[in-house]
Amino acid sequence: MTNFNLVNNSLSCYDTRHLVMFSGKGGVGKTTLSCGFARRWAKLFPEEQILLISTDPAHSLGDVLQTEVSDEALPVKDLPNLKVRALDAEKLLLEFKEKYGKFLELLVERGSFVEGEDLTPVWDLDWPGLDEIMGLLEIQRLLLENVVDRIVVDMAPSGHTLNLLEIKDFLEIILNSLELFQEKHRVISQTFAKTYNADDVDDFLVKTKSELTEGKQLLQNRDFTLCLIVAIAEPMSLLETERLLNSLHHLNIPCGNLFINRILTDPNQNLDRYSEQQQLLDKFLKIPGQETIFTLPQQAKEPLGGEALDQIMSQIEIIEKVEFIAPPPIQWPQKILPSFSDFIDDKRQLIIIGGKGGVGKTTVAAAIGWALANRHPEQKIRIISIDPAHSLGDAFGTKLGHQSTQLTDNLSGQEVDANIVLEKFRDDYLWELAEMISGEGKEEGNIKLAYTPEAWRQIVSQSLPGIDEMLSLVKVMELLDQKEQDLIILDTAPTGHLLRFLEMPTALGDWLSWIFKLWMKYQNVLGRVDLMGRLRILRQQVMSAQKKLKDLQHTEFIGVLQSQDAIVAEQLRLTASLKKMGVYQRYVVQNRYHANEEIDQDLFPDQTLIRLPSLPRSVEPLARVKAAADLLF
Repeated sequence: MTNFNLVNNSLSCYDTRHLVMFSGKGGVGKTTLSCGFARRWAKLFPEEQILLISTDPAHSLGDVLQTEVSDEALPVKDLPNLKVRALDAEKLLLEFKEKYGKFLELLVERGSFVEGEDLTPVWDLDWPGLDEIMGLLEIQRLLLENVVDRIVVDMAPSGHTLNLLEIKDFLEIILNSLELFQEKHRVISQTFAKTYNADDVDDFLVKTKSELTEGKQLLQNRDFTLCLIVAIAEPMSLLETERLLNSLHHLNIPCGNLFINRILTDPNQNLDRYSEQQQLLDKFLKIPGQETIFTLPQQAKEPLGGEALDQIMSQIEIIEKVEFIAPPPIQWPQKILPSFSDFIDDKRQLIIIGGKGGVGKTTVAAAIGWALANRHPEQKIRIISIDPAHSLGDAFGTKLGHQSTQLTDNLSGQEVDANIVLEKFRDDYLWELAEMISGEGKEEGNIKLAYTPEAWRQIVSQSLPGIDEMLSLVKVMELLDQKEQDLIILDTAPTGHLLRFLEMPTALGDWLSWIFKLWMKYQNVLGRVDLMGRLRILRQQVMSAQKKLKDLQHTEFIGVLQSQDAIVAEQLRLTASLKKMGVYQRYVVQNRYHANEEIDQDLFPDQTLIRLPSLPRSVEPLARVKAAADLLF
């Protein structure tokens, strides 16, 4: 066993930091570790103010801490110097609009043909990436204004963590574009008035640029900030952790040692899982810069509430070597009824798999696809991952990309690359839309405005963090319209971002309606009839997709969960949200089922509970998918 003082000394190297962010694959215990770490800091530094915040739109801070959590920072009962807050992106946007809205509207007015009143509706539209943008700006504000002494951030899963951290570069480009809008205003003033006096907008630009620069420096300052990655000793978590570390390195975000959660300490607990964990721990230790790793033991029950969280922090150990041990003979579990019905016979064309991060969504999606492809060799089935942190290829033990790959004669897999979809979206609509808004173009009658074409091209050239959901919708719509596949199975991002995806038809439709209203008002000078025609077709496709998502004869949602209180609570919230949205759900899958871990069927009165038992660990990924396929049907 590791010496406690050695662990404490190793953790103490993080105590000089003022911002610690916990990230990793969904479902590995980020919230547990961030809550435990925040409590540790609050006890170590009783004279300091500690803030624990979540940037995950479907956070579970309240479930883990067993306390009320809202968008207002509330103190923890037994640690008054620790406050907890879940960021509310929509509320933050209202505050942002109140503070900066007039400057931004004036800048866009100066950089386009539109009048200020035309821009007012934009604030009420759903913005892709809103959670990430508002989250990062609020963290920056808290740090720069010294609102608290230290901040612990419970991040959304890997893909959306990267979206948030990439926003700094995105906002820098946007700010440069706004500078060009203001430069056009300066040139016009100097041309006609022969002089220019700096106004409030100039002050806003200088102040904002300074804050962004300072905020970026803090994020990349190893003495101030650290990103701690949580993982579990499973193949998909290892692969995603390696990808996340590489991405954070490219963003110059400083990282600390890995925390590997749920480690078995005795092979007699579960020899199969113990053997796999030791082999994977050896691979974690071979990751460059991770020669020492923190481990946390598997808990007999969920660590919920302050006392349990403090206890788990005291159980952290350092692992520097592993114990290789042969796995037991493979034993496959027996099927447990009820099973899924045949979705092909049910005439479904789209199945959406969703739930909290790490519950097994990808495995269930892969298994459904495999089972139905074998049952219906004449039907074409495609499994598509729309999670920015893809793991569908990992589940099949093969590399997948944006272009579909045949897994069998009639089953294909695909991991949507938002950047590729965005590039096509730019070519189809955005470049020309930017020209139209700027007033640039070859058509006679177009308005000509200095500086603005370059600025709008800069904006369009950026990939808005969080736009994954909108672009994934575009790709799925395209495939549904082509009717080349008999069934599409979507492996989605965790809960909060899944809901954002399902809301995208309404959001994109509202944006297009705003563009049409602008065009109607200025059509005499804008032209662009062909572009408007193509955008109308796009809106028709969006509205068609919205109808299909709510058509129970066409689309079905399947929830995946495990028998942990925080996971069940999140699935209940998701089920309620889907019901309000009118999305059909017949089934909930309890993954990794054990006879002593029953979930009360009465919690899901409108769904059938399907039990997928735990599968052997010491087998190839595809063997696990095939076994799950047999057990689910």
